[in-house]
Amino acid sequence: MRTRFLALMLVLLGGLAAAPAARAAGYLLVPMDLEQKNHLRAYGHAFHTLQAGAKVTWLLNYRGGAFLMEDTQRARLDARLLGVTFTPVGEAEVAAIRQTVAQENMEEVLLEKPPRIAVYSPPGNLPWDDAVTLALTYAEVPYDVVYDQDLLAGRLGDYDWLHLHHEDFTGQYGKFYASFGLEPWYIDQKVFHEELARLLGYETVWQLKHAVAATIRDYVEGGGFLFAMCSATDTIDIALAWLQVDIVDVPYDGTPVDPGYRSKADYDATFAFEGFRLTTNPLVYEFSDLDSSDYAQMRGAMADYFTLFAFAAKYDPVPAMLTQNHVNVINGFLGQTTGYWRRHLKRPVIVLAAVEGTDEVKYIHGKRGMGTWTFLGGHDPEDYQHRVGDPPTDLDLYPTSPGYRLILNNVLFPAARKKPQKT
Repeated sequence: MRTRFLALMLVLLGGLAAAPAARAAGYLLVPMDLEQKNHLRAYGHAFHTLQAGAKVTWLLNYRGGAFLMEDTQRARLDARLLGVTFTPVGEAEVAAIRQTVAQENMEEVLLEKPPRIAVYSPPGNLPWDDAVTLALTYAEVPYDVVYDQDLLAGRLGDYDWLHLHHEDFTGQYGKFYASFGLEPWYIDQKVFHEELARLLGYETVWQLKHAVAATIRDYVEGGGFLFAMCSATDTIDIALAWLQVDIVDVPYDGTPVDPGYRSKADYDATFAFEGFRLTTNPLVYEFSDLDSSDYAQMRGAMADYFTLFAFAAKYDPVPAMLTQNHVNVINGFLGQTTGYWRRHLKRPVIVLAAVEGTDEVKYIHGKRGMGTWTFLGGHDPEDYQHRVGDPPTDLDLYPTSPGYRLILNNVLFPAARKKPQKT
């Protein structure tokens, strides 16, 4: 992460002399349309402004979801260090912007406090990366790493926003048994999780993972914000639907699947999905019939796109926040879980993006209790078919990535002041 020491030195060396001119305009407008040179770090710039105790206005549907903030020396310096495009604007220009927002399908949302962020991720190096941690690191948004022992000890209460790293809550180690069962990294992962389960008082890994899934659900019901991608999205619902039911076969826990598991599903316990069927064969690299990966691969990279839905910002500010972008058609990307079939969505689920002309949805959102969850299918927005062992994506090559923007929309979402719902 870029050091703040450089920023401090620049202030000391030259900032004081330039301070009067730097504050002359009154406000900084950070555009998020095609004029922006680094969309991803613009989110970091907004986050840093909140960390400094200032407020940020998020202009939904205005210039791609632009940010407006007080013009200060700190804000200008941070933007320059991050390579973020900004424009000084005065009171008259701000008044004109606000008039446009009031008259169009736009809205002002005040961001007041930086959310406390946790990433659920196992210790050690795995042969795959995680798009969210890449995005947070590139945008210079701070986060803590937590795992099973932290969640079961009650530490989630310390955080506003939780991301689930590429994870398998069914206790099947990502269903890599057939392809990678003899690889040292797979064996090490299995031993680690078995030892952790025993340490935390569980006989099997799947029992531990089911307990963790239930803890995450409690966190959301209590007001937490949950974001997940790839296999974490469907496996947490699978675990919740079959809490304390053995749905994993011999290679994973030494015992066969519960023969009566089909009749024991509780879809009321899940976040997003219902009526799906499990794939229990340990040799098949799939968890259930929720996933649209096979269909997406048939389209191929050159024909795989999904479309963001447009929302009325004044009446649906939450989905509008989550879909802010400078384009509305985005290149698709695969994952162990790439997308979801509409027929398995619960009725209250909001579809944020889908593949036009199909029943495949890519990006969904909903409420549970006092909190919310958002699921995005696929593994890496800038690597169509990210394989085990591939190097991490270099986001310096993709500073305007619309797919990565969807991740960072979710990071700022918890900072928004809640407005009374319009009726």
